[in-house]
Amino acid sequence: MELSVVFLSRLQFTLTIMFHYIFPPLTIGLGTLMVIMEGLYIKTGNPQYEEMTRFWTKIFAVNFAMGVASGIVMEFQFGTNWATYSRFVGDVFGSALAAEGIFAFFLESGFLAILVFGWDRVSKKMHFFSTIMVALGAIFSSIWIVVANSWQQTPAGYHLVGHGSIERAEVTNFWSVVFNPSSVERLVHVLIGAFILGGFMVMSISAYYILKKRHLEFASRSFTIGLLFATVVSILAPVSGHFAAEIVAKYQPPKLAAFEAHYKTGKGPTGMYLIGIPNTQKQKVDYGIEVPGLLSFLVHGNLSTPVQGLDQTKPQNRPPVVIPFYMYHLMIGLGIFFILLTLYGCYLLWRGTLFEKRWLLWIFVVAVLGPYLANQAGWIAAEVGRQPWVVYGLLRTSKAVSPAVSGGQVLTSIIMFGLIYLMLFAVWVYVMNEKIKNGPEEVKPDEMIAHKGGILETAARLVNPSGYSMTGAREKRDIDNNDQN
Repeated sequence: MELSVVFLSRLQFTLTIMFHYIFPPLTIGLGTLMVIMEGLYIKTGNPQYEEMTRFWTKIFAVNFAMGVASGIVMEFQFGTNWATYSRFVGDVFGSALAAEGIFAFFLESGFLAILVFGWDRVSKKMHFFSTIMVALGAIFSSIWIVVANSWQQTPAGYHLVGHGSIERAEVTNFWSVVFNPSSVERLVHVLIGAFILGGFMVMSISAYYILKKRHLEFASRSFTIGLLFATVVSILAPVSGHFAAEIVAKYQPPKLAAFEAHYKTGKGPTGMYLIGIPNTQKQKVDYGIEVPGLLSFLVHGNLSTPVQGLDQTKPQNRPPVVIPFYMYHLMIGLGIFFILLTLYGCYLLWRGTLFEKRWLLWIFVVAVLGPYLANQAGWIAAEVGRQPWVVYGLLRTSKAVSPAVSGGQVLTSIIMFGLIYLMLFAVWVYVMNEKIKNGPEEVKPDEMIAHKGGILETAARLVNPSGYSMTGAREKRDIDNNDQN
């Protein structure tokens, strides 16, 4: 049986980019939180915030290194597996990726050494500036990657030159490429997903320390900052997702129809499925729970205008339904979970009882897997929903592969890179585990005493009106009882 070069090349790219995408969202989210923590240190002089920033810098550095290592493979794949695609988009991607290297990667990596090794070698303000630059570098990197990917979804600012296998897109307006119809909305949604992951990672490790009764002051402060941050961005996620979906409805209606398994265009309002099993053969959703008119309201702002279904697209141009449907709904379901969990955590934090709820802290420990899944699910839904196009409306995926590569060669490289990535993943887990086990460097007691009662002495006190430390109401009762005795 002949091995399909197209299928295997798509599978390899899927596996490599999914592995790579474990790391960049965390560096973006964690980098932003490090800026907040070190900013509190600069403002208050409280060494606890320095301790926080030092510890999370170690976690950041591990993930930054893994992101760089795993990202190199994808660049080679463009030339080996996707030569026709590389030729077609080379002029567009060349400018965007060059900008990413100049304005993002060099900025991030240039200041990384100061961030990691410069604590006792440069001034506090210089180190804080380096932290800001590294965080901005991570964000700038995502900007140019999202611009390149968004251009594939909604091409703009180009014209086609050449014919047949040598046809390619040539940039006519660089800023139209950058601000193509979907880039801004998709970028905002990507960044919010990364911020959610950063907040949940901080809460996960901090909750683990609290449960193990280790580094309690550090953990309670870090958890509070992570919780407040994650709550805000979790609430913003469905807002940004709504605007991104409106762009999909306008420029890629078959993709939105696949997201909702909306097979047939009706004459009345279109509902939105909460759950269900797409049945492509029968053109319906089995066991579906639908909210009548919701999709019409979200897309058109009313309950009467129908939403375009897959039947309005030629069969050969329709995307697959099952994978986008499940991934899209998984992302939405996880987003709702993030909102409910963080809001409940904030309520208990305000009540001063959050850190007494061991069952809830265990949920926060494992809940970090949720943002990883949500980020991956969103990417899968967007990319599979674009099929059968690799550049929407211009270049089909089946025509984008390298003509000189055989299926056996691609399969061999998949096995080889699969083994390498398994080893890299094992190294990442081991190093992360060692960093977490070792924990933060303890602040000297005399340094802490000198800063008790300062401005913003702990982020937790912003939301804990009792004024006691975040061991919660139980500690407050013990103190009150001692006073009475």
